[in-house]
Amino acid sequence: MSTITPPRPSPGAGQTDRAAAPARPGSLALRALLALALVAVAVFWWTGTPSGAGTTPGGALTALGELTGLVASVLVCAQVLLTGRVPWFERAVGLDRLVAWHRTLGTSVVLLVLTHVLLMVLGGALLSRHTPWDEAVTIVTTQPEMLSAVAGTALFVLVGATSARLLRGYLSYEAWFVVHLSVYLGIYLTFGHQIAAGAHFVGDPAARLAWVLLYAGTAAALLTWRVVLPLADVVRHAPRVTAVVPEAGGMTSVWVSGSGIGDLGATAGQFFLVRFLVRGHLVSAHPYSVSAARTGDHLRFTIGALGDHSRAVAGLRPGTRVLLEGPFGRFTAARARRRGVLLVAGGAGVGPVRALAEELRLRGHDVVVVHRARSAADLGLGGELAAEGIDYRPVVGRRAELGHDPLDAGRLRALVPDLPQRDVFVCGPPGMVATVVRSARAAGVPRSAVHHEELSLS
Repeated sequence: MSTITPPRPSPGAGQTDRAAAPARPGSLALRALLALALVAVAVFWWTGTPSGAGTTPGGALTALGELTGLVASVLVCAQVLLTGRVPWFERAVGLDRLVAWHRTLGTSVVLLVLTHVLLMVLGGALLSRHTPWDEAVTIVTTQPEMLSAVAGTALFVLVGATSARLLRGYLSYEAWFVVHLSVYLGIYLTFGHQIAAGAHFVGDPAARLAWVLLYAGTAAALLTWRVVLPLADVVRHAPRVTAVVPEAGGMTSVWVSGSGIGDLGATAGQFFLVRFLVRGHLVSAHPYSVSAARTGDHLRFTIGALGDHSRAVAGLRPGTRVLLEGPFGRFTAARARRRGVLLVAGGAGVGPVRALAEELRLRGHDVVVVHRARSAADLGLGGELAAEGIDYRPVVGRRAELGHDPLDAGRLRALVPDLPQRDVFVCGPPGMVATVVRSARAAGVPRSAVHHEELSLS
C-alpha cells in the first residue's frame, strides 16, 4: 500500500472538471462538421471536373480516382485532428471514442488511397490504350512528385497493416507506436504530388491555396496541442517523480509532483498521457489513470505490469522529469446520476476505481466497490479502499477454480441486490468489462447508467 499522503483540499476544491462533463451534442456537431467537409470536397470535385469526363470508361474511372484521392486527403486531416488533443473535440466526444473514430477512418483512408491508385492506373490505361502495368510505369516516371507519392502510399499501407488486429497482437506498443509515427512522413510525401499533379489544382491558384491552408492548419493544431503546450507545461509545472511505491498484484504507484499541477483540473477517473523523460520511456506516451483523488499539486498513477513499458516503471527514480498531456476522459463522478453507485474493478483498473470511490463518497453517494482478482495477493489498493470506510467486496478466484464467472448476471445481482437502482462504473480487462456491462444491462440498469472507458491508443 502506498504510504505517501499528500495534502488533500476540502471537498469542493479544485473541481474544474474540464473534461468530465456528461456526453454532449458536440459529438453530433463533430460528425456534422466532417460530413460538411466531405460534401464540400464532392462539390469541389464536381465543379472542377470537365463535363465530358464521364463519356468514356477511361475518363469516368479517372474522374472517380480523383474523387477518391480528394476524399482520402480530407479524411487524413480529420484522422490526425481526432487524436491531436484538440480540447473541444475531447470534451465533446471523449478521447476513447475519438481513438475509435481514428481507427475507423484509418481503415477508410488506406482503402481509399489504394482505390485511388487502382482507378487512376486503370482509367489511364483505357485512355492511352496501354496495359495497366505500362500505365503504372508511365505515371510514376512522368508525373511530378510521383516517386515520393509512391513511398508515402507504401507508408500508409504499412501503418494500416500493422494496426490490423491480425498483426497488432505481435507488436509491442512501443514498436507499433514508432511505425505509426511514420504516417506523418507519408502525409508529407504524398502532399507534393497532390498540388503538383492534381487535376483540380494545376492551373487553379485559389484551390492550391485552400488545400495548403487545410494541411497547414492541421499541422498547426497538431504541433500546438501535442508538442508546444505539453512542453510549456513541463517548463511551467516542472513535474517530477517524487516516489515509486510497489503495490500488491505486481502494480506500482508512481507519485508525480510539480508546482501548479492541481491547476490542470484532473478529477478522479481521468487519465493523462504520461511520458517519463528517461531512457527506455522516451519513445512513447502511455495512458495512465489517476488513482488518488484531490491531491493538490500531486498526482498518483497506479500502473499494472502489462507490458515492457509498464513493467519498467518500477525502476524509475525520484527526480525523473515527466511530460504530461491531459487530463482526458469522462469516466468521472460527474456522470453518476443516482445516489447508489457500484464500482467494479479488475487488474490495474483498481487505480481509477479507488480514486472514484473516494470522490463519490465525498459527494455523498452510497458506494459499493466489487474488486475482482485471481487471488488475495492481487488485491492491489484493496487495503486503501477498506480503510476509507467504503463498502468493499473482494471477489477472488480464477473462473476455472470457481467453476463459474462470479460477475455474471445472476451472481453480480446476488452480490449487489440493489444493482438496478445504482449507476455502474467498470474498469479492468476488456473481457471483464464486457461481462459486467452485460450483467448490469440484464439486471435492468439503463444503458445511460453503465459507464466504462477504453484507455488504449493503439
